Amino acid sequence: MQTVFRNKDFITLQEWTREEIDTLLDVSLDLKRKFAMDIPTPYLQNKTALLMFFEESTRTRNSMEAGLAQLGGHANFLDTSTMQVSHGEVAKDTAVILGSYGHAIACRNCNWEEGNKYLRDMAANTPVPIMNLQCDLYHPMQGLADLLTIKEKKEITRNLKVSVIWAYATTHKKPISVPLTQILLFPRYAMDVTLAYPEGFELPEWAYEQARENAAKNGGSLKITHDQEEAYRDADIVIPKNWGSWVSDPEDKQGSALLEANRDWKCTEERMALASEDVMYMHALPADRGNEVEDSVIDGPRSIVYSEAENRLHTAKAVMALTMGGRG
Repeated sequence: MQTVFRNKDFITLQEWTREEIDTLLDVSLDLKRKFAMDIPTPYLQNKTALLMFFEESTRTRNSMEAGLAQLGGHANFLDTSTMQVSHGEVAKDTAVILGSYGHAIACRNCNWEEGNKYLRDMAANTPVPIMNLQCDLYHPMQGLADLLTIKEKKEITRNLKVSVIWAYATTHKKPISVPLTQILLFPRYAMDVTLAYPEGFELPEWAYEQARENAAKNGGSLKITHDQEEAYRDADIVIPKNWGSWVSDPEDKQGSALLEANRDWKCTEERMALASEDVMYMHALPADRGNEVEDSVIDGPRSIVYSEAENRLHTAKAVMALTMGGRG
């Protein structure tokens, strides 16, 4: 088991070895059991994390705040619209100062072609760990919780058929970070991943290349299709979720002709019937009910979205416990 994690950045799981991710999963499960039994876990007493949010959040903010409190520490929520960032202060200056105030900086910045660079700039200018709470390219907190949920529910991941499927939504132009993280991570656990989307909603070509490399090294696979029925057929896990056309047309707005032309990309009972008998439905939430998915699916017996969301707490605690504490 990997044991040295203190001050390790958590920006993308691509930069964490399989052994390190396995340790995160082990610690997550241990923390989950102790939480269920009301056993205190004061591993980060008197530790402080500064949580910067450029966008709204429910699960991410609360899993971090509640999680650090349960570990004995304190999380400062920072709305960047009320910080000097909004007046142009650069990432370096913010990181140097916040890093001197606490023991970790966590940040959500999903601005296209800016978010990940912002996190990298902070990481280069502070000795404390930088945690990615979602950027334009990656959402490692969500990916880790998804992986834990799949391993809990399915146990054996080798040759598990997992389909990451684009779905229609009207709320806002969503980042590509969730599906991109999933196609990179799941093949590392020997899953057979299908990525399905209408033309125009591509992910970066480099992500496909890295996902195929991960698959080749670990016995998984990646298949890309533009046929959603093909993606549902015989799947063990389906993850139908919207993302925007950032790669093909970053200027394209939500509600565009391209989006509206694909209203039929929706998770329905009929499509779920194409999947394996014990198929499970996942979604990072919030789901655009009625557009991305029928209520009868997300509220039905095959849905594990609430277990998936609950695991966000325990995996966040594991990341914090190891990177803010752990062995130096």
